[in-house]
Amino acid sequence: MKVKDVPQDLKYYKGTPIRDVNYAVDDDGKYQAVLSDGWSPKAEALELALEYDVDKDERSRMKIKSLDYKGFELKLEHRPAAHCENGTISSLLRYYGIDLSEPMIFGLASGLFFTHITFIKMGGFPVTSFRTFPGVLFKRITRLLGIKTNTRRFLSPEKAMQALDQLILEEKVPVGCVVGMYDLPYVPAEYRFRFNGHNICVIGKDEDTQMYSVLDSNVTQKETINYEDFAKARFPSGGVYPLMGQMYWIKSVPDKLPDLRPLIIKSIRKTCKNMVSQPKFIPFVGTNGIYYLSKRIRTWEQRMGRRKAMLNLAQVIRMLEEIGTGGAGFRFVYGAFLQEAAQMTGIEGLNDYSIRMTEIGDLWREFAYKASRVFKKRKGENYTYNDLGDLLQNIADKESAFFLELKHFIEGYIK
Repeated sequence: MKVKDVPQDLKYYKGTPIRDVNYAVDDDGKYQAVLSDGWSPKAEALELALEYDVDKDERSRMKIKSLDYKGFELKLEHRPAAHCENGTISSLLRYYGIDLSEPMIFGLASGLFFTHITFIKMGGFPVTSFRTFPGVLFKRITRLLGIKTNTRRFLSPEKAMQALDQLILEEKVPVGCVVGMYDLPYVPAEYRFRFNGHNICVIGKDEDTQMYSVLDSNVTQKETINYEDFAKARFPSGGVYPLMGQMYWIKSVPDKLPDLRPLIIKSIRKTCKNMVSQPKFIPFVGTNGIYYLSKRIRTWEQRMGRRKAMLNLAQVIRMLEEIGTGGAGFRFVYGAFLQEAAQMTGIEGLNDYSIRMTEIGDLWREFAYKASRVFKKRKGENYTYNDLGDLLQNIADKESAFFLELKHFIEGYIK
């Protein structure tokens, strides 16, 4: 995707601090992080999902709450990011003087992946994910860099909030918290859904007002959240799995970071293995999962009926484009990583793979666009579920070839 092609289809974001971050290439082929006001296929998938939303009445009463903050706050600059966990990790690392780019964090942690799991449901539909499982990125990147960390969960909101306050106010360290999107008061009502995997960084608290200062990568500024809303977000009432107030933080960093070159090479190899080394009898993950979705999507309308098939497709688009930075977005982030890796390691051939990854990301964007046209019928547009299956099969073929070739290429540099 070119910088000039980054979508600016402002709709639900209007009047809110929420914005997307897209990684796109400029006229010189260099990746840049570009703010986006949204994209119409994502908005159309959201509209379809909201039409049948069981929380419609409650959602209609939701108001955006964002207040001025005057309490204690750690000195930490806010930076929007394409994905919440990347952005939170970046904030935690920067507080300790480790300034790695979002693509470098994502790439080093081998974050790129794919799963289409039919036996785990979100909102009643199979989970489709375009990255590793939540929490994996933080564990991997800190382990690679020799950083000591801690992660805790709790049985009660009171204990969870007390532990957070101790870290923020007494130990004066930033804390990453995993929260439910549905209960975040500064997010537009249309974008609140029962997804228990959003990451934010807490950097302060006003003890008089019981307000917290947080860095959320999905917004363009620092945000605030009161005690009651925050406790609710940390212990959401719905969603796929209970969060139990999960929080994580850095305990110590080494005096000197390890050489990144060998770590980059090994992380690329690990990503490739994750994508193409899964046995055929596990069809849900890696490129196997893309082939699997390609086959299943062709039969949705016959098996489910038109309405449920449309809702299922809208769910895939939301997973593709809304939760985190989505499938296409993660491919662009990885393309940016390969470009940066080429510069840091001196392995020029990685630039060619960066270009190829960008082209695959463009195909995922094409899939999202055509999928939205399937359920949003317009004159002259006759895309079918078979067309989507063909496109997914093409993507699977290209990703299979890409990761097999990249694996062979990078193994030549492993000592």
